[in-house]
Amino acid sequence: MKKKKIKGKQVVLSLVTLVLGFILAFSYSLANKEKAGNKISDRQWAMEDQLRNQIIQQQKDNRKLQNELFEKQSKVLDVEKDLSKEEQVFFNLAEDAEKYRMYLGMVKVKGKGVEVTLEDGEYDPDEENVNNYLVHEHHVFNVINELYIAGASAVAVNGQRLQHNSYILCNGPVITVDGVQHPAPFTISAIGDPAVLSSALSITGGVKDQLVNENIIFKMEKKDEIVMDPILRGS
Repeated sequence: MKKKKIKGKQVVLSLVTLVLGFILAFSYSLANKEKAGNKISDRQWAMEDQLRNQIIQQQKDNRKLQNELFEKQSKVLDVEKDLSKEEQVFFNLAEDAEKYRMYLGMVKVKGKGVEVTLEDGEYDPDEENVNNYLVHEHHVFNVINELYIAGASAVAVNGQRLQHNSYILCNGPVITVDGVQHPAPFTISAIGDPAVLSSALSITGGVKDQLVNENIIFKMEKKDEIVMDPILRGS
């Protein structure tokens, strides 16, 4: 009987030892896994920190590039403004040159305008001086000057285009324009805004009223198109 009891204790001791060994082995395995897991977490943290630093640096680089882009765009806008100003200056110069050529009679012109006809008044036999009923050079001058002041770009008398240094002389019933004689009636053509030109001549107390008061027959007509050829130099 004693031998059997001893054998039973040995079996129990073996089982306890086996269980303890299993527990120790499991604990060791779990500890190794946790340690490995901690190592992975540390590596991931390092990678995330590196990526975060790279993103921050990239954002800084992007802001720097964006600022450089804004500066270049600002410079481009300044250059475009300067070019636009220069282009406007060149355009204005070309426009002025064209106007000067028109005033000098160097180019053919056409456009809307007005035609003013001045005729000698009906002579009154009781009047001593017949010259009081004739169109004189100052009458023609007054009309021409008013048309230029109102913005006429080109003016002609009886089809003869005027230039910047034209002269008009009176010789009895005819007037001489740049050496060419013209009999009455005198038709003065002007290219420009018809409404502006006609209003300038018809203003109360203006050129038209003065001519009528001096016995001159005044007629004016708006034209949709007036054509004037260039002046032939030396002719």
